[in-house]
Amino acid sequence: MTTSEILSGGCQCGAVRFRASHLGRPSICHCRMCQKAFGGFFGPLVTADHAHLEWTRGQPSLYRSSKKVRRGFCNKCGTPLTYHHGDGVELAIGAFDHPEKLEPQIQVNHKKRLPWIDHLFEQPVLDDPEVDAMFAAIESWQHPDHDTDKWPED
Repeated sequence: MTTSEILSGGCQCGAVRFRASHLGRPSICHCRMCQKAFGGFFGPLVTADHAHLEWTRGQPSLYRSSKKVRRGFCNKCGTPLTYHHGDGVELAIGAFDHPEKLEPQIQVNHKKRLPWIDHLFEQPVLDDPEVDAMFAAIESWQHPDHDTDKWPED
């Protein structure tokens, strides 16, 4: 998959924003470094082209997670944003304003996946109106899923 569509995204607090096009193949990585970097069960990433990646507000801070890899994140809210390897860069799918447009096409480091990951979505779904109401009442201070002239908007 390569898309020339321009997609935007950024961190949770809005301090770092980007636009990207000519994206490559979306993937999920099961390695332990991705699990820790994302605080999740795997790392969802899409290959980006430096020539078609623009940081529109701020820049990610970089952490060298290995001899060959640097990981970018927002230094204000901690959102994982990038995975740099050699001259390449990948962007965190969850940081996009419309992550649903970037369905992973492959898995990497599959032998490192958590042993129960293949059965994760077989677990029961909590259907509780009180819990739904509690979550609906939360006021989000998260940056909206679109570009803004400034943030916070005061």
